[in-house]
Amino acid sequence: MLLYSFGEQEENTPDMNFIEFIGYAASALVALSFTMKEMVRLRIINCVGCLLFVGYGAMIESWPVMLTNGFITGVNIYWLLKDKSRNKGHKQMQPAKAD
Repeated sequence: MLLYSFGEQEENTPDMNFIEFIGYAASALVALSFTMKEMVRLRIINCVGCLLFVGYGAMIESWPVMLTNGFITGVNIYWLLKDKSRNKGHKQMQPAKAD
């Protein structure tokens, strides 16, 4: 059962304008993320866009949209956590500056 049909709208379904807004917002964030120079900022913005796409995919009942963007979100989170732990280890191993 689709949440939105081109004929009559079911009583408890979101308005198509709202669904379209979520899709456009997700697209804009994913596109914006690719303009970033800093990798952490790119991954965070891309992750938010992908999460919006997961929600959008759920609203239109599209498994390919949900699965692909869910996977990309997982990859982004993996690399964010890996980079965070790598940076934490580097900061602890740096020698103290001489006065």
